[in-house]
Amino acid sequence: MAQLKATGTAQPFQKEYFRKDGSRVPVQVCGAMFEGSGNEGVAFVLDLSEQKRAEEALRASEERWSKLAENSSVGIALIAPDGRFIAANLALQKMLGYTEDELQGCTTLDVTHPEDRAATEARIAEAYEGQRRVYRLDKRFLRKDGSVMWADVSSVFVPASGSNSAFLSAVIVDRTESKQAEEELHQKEVSLREAQTALAHISRVTTMGELAASIAHEINQPLAAVVNNASACVRWLTAHNLEEARQSAALVIAEGHRAAEIIDRIRALAKKAPTQKDWLDLKETIGEVIAMAGSEVRRNRISLQTQLANDLPLILGDRIELQQVILNLLVNAIEAVAGLDEGSRKLWVSSQKVAEIPGESDKDMFTDKALAEAQWTHALVAVRDSGPGLDPKGLDRLFNAFYTTKPKGLGMGLAISRSIIEAHGGRLWATANASKGAVFRFTLPIRGEDVMTETNR
Repeated sequence: MAQLKATGTAQPFQKEYFRKDGSRVPVQVCGAMFEGSGNEGVAFVLDLSEQKRAEEALRASEERWSKLAENSSVGIALIAPDGRFIAANLALQKMLGYTEDELQGCTTLDVTHPEDRAATEARIAEAYEGQRRVYRLDKRFLRKDGSVMWADVSSVFVPASGSNSAFLSAVIVDRTESKQAEEELHQKEVSLREAQTALAHISRVTTMGELAASIAHEINQPLAAVVNNASACVRWLTAHNLEEARQSAALVIAEGHRAAEIIDRIRALAKKAPTQKDWLDLKETIGEVIAMAGSEVRRNRISLQTQLANDLPLILGDRIELQQVILNLLVNAIEAVAGLDEGSRKLWVSSQKVAEIPGESDKDMFTDKALAEAQWTHALVAVRDSGPGLDPKGLDRLFNAFYTTKPKGLGMGLAISRSIIEAHGGRLWATANASKGAVFRFTLPIRGEDVMTETNR
């Protein structure tokens, strides 16, 4: 009032009035005196009830968000356009080992792993340039003690409003433990693959050991031919028959190459190496294995018949692994019929294009109707024998590791063979032969990107 009387006006001020019902109402009052009117003037009273309620609601909201930020288990930060920390909650301070004052004295790039700084800087720039309002980034932070923290960062760009500058609101989730778990799992998977490779190598060497006599005979054949042709060449030279000597020398060279090819094939099959897929001629791949086991077939007086399709496209696969599977099935079939009476020892090896239909039995997989209507999608390889057949009780366990029906068997051959075929996108299974014995089949995909046509071979 003193100000009103002295100057004739009064600056706005706030106070409370009492309503008739006794309740209080916040108001803003200002006034002015009429010139020359003595004590007369005018007063303006503005009801501030709604404004006060809005301010109270805003304060309550800010308190709730402040409590949420401070009590959150995830890190929350406000980041300025230059990357500087405007604010950081307690969780983020604990994650990084810095106080809020220390964080406010540096930028987000200062606490980012050097290899992730470029990506972080690019995301911040995109946000402030309006290219991206929200972004997520999997990145590494550097804690105060120098250790690395993996984090999932979700940021939202908040544009400028009134007197408030634009900023980024970031939610940071510590993923260090989960990353370590992922790395441990990856290492276990690598170790498992290495163990599988080692087991596959053992299985190959074991199978080749069973074929040692056959392999020796296979190598001795070209070596014996080399000796014979070389002797003949010497005789023709002594007789001054140069043309016959030249032909004998050519045969020596051819048989030498043949022996070298056999040794290379055996060395490749025996070596321990990771999977290496390439485009393969399946007929040729099967033929090489049959040639390797040929002496064992002849030694046991087994009738081996083949029916290998000529129209199969190239298959994408690892030659050595697929030959291991075929060799394992062939050796098993040879052993199955070796004890039979002569004349009953029969093996059949076939390949063809088929349309694979889900199901384990021949009836479900290769019905005449299905084959007639479907497009060819798989190559099917089958090894049949006329042996004693399979025990129905052990059929379910046939492909289990360490299950074997051989007195000296490891029980790994079929298990490894199935894992190899499945890794190639196919399936391996066994059924009883139509007459007697057993039949082992496996499929390999030839559809889509796994097909190479004649034009791009």
